[in-house]
Amino acid sequence: MKSVMITGCSSGFGLETASRFLDRGWSVVATMRNPDEALLPASDRLRMLPLDVTDRDSIARAVEAAGPIDALVNNAGIGFLSCFEGTPPEVIRTLFETNTFGSFDLIRAVLPQMRSRKAGVIVNVSSSVTLKPLPLLPVYTASKAAVNAFTECLALELAPLGIRVRLVLPGRAPTTSFGQNARTLGADAKDPPADYKPFIDDVMSSFMATADQELTLPADVVDAVWRAVTDPACPLRLPAGSDAVALAA
Repeated sequence: MKSVMITGCSSGFGLETASRFLDRGWSVVATMRNPDEALLPASDRLRMLPLDVTDRDSIARAVEAAGPIDALVNNAGIGFLSCFEGTPPEVIRTLFETNTFGSFDLIRAVLPQMRSRKAGVIVNVSSSVTLKPLPLLPVYTASKAAVNAFTECLALELAPLGIRVRLVLPGRAPTTSFGQNARTLGADAKDPPADYKPFIDDVMSSFMATADQELTLPADVVDAVWRAVTDPACPLRLPAGSDAVALAA
């Protein structure tokens, strides 16, 4: 039986991805900071493990407890919306620790076992914001663009070892809790300099005008992750959601 380890399973893409793999007969290791057994149906093929992707000791414990892993899905991530001068240095570091270095450290932790078997799949969930310059997202985009470049180079290194590496690029998904989590991260941040206010107001007005549009559904991302894991012939980059597909065209 194949086994997949998925990060960030408390909600959104991660939770739906865990459900899909369970439904398809996989053994699933669903990780999150605070495991909640009520999130997924009980199954002898399901294990929920605590994992903080910013803590290397937590990563080591989770990977050891998980045992053999055929596929790793790096889904955990956080967002933040503001101009660069309105993004506190500690938020910048938090974004990179979670979105970028967390994926790096998870991969480093599972690679030895995949190398020994000469088999495995690694899927990094990035973002379609990396496909086009967008305002008020410079640091978040940078944290995800780094994942893109890393993934593309890593794929070249690991292919001769029998390990596949793929990249999923979700579009904007208003139905998930991602936006709320981003607002929580910025709750204690100081307001940007006043000079930016007219620009920010224009951007936010445009954003709110399309906030209710159904652009990317969790199912779009789950389909892309499933394909990335199970289809050896799929491309390295997989946009997920109609808006992401349009940006990638």
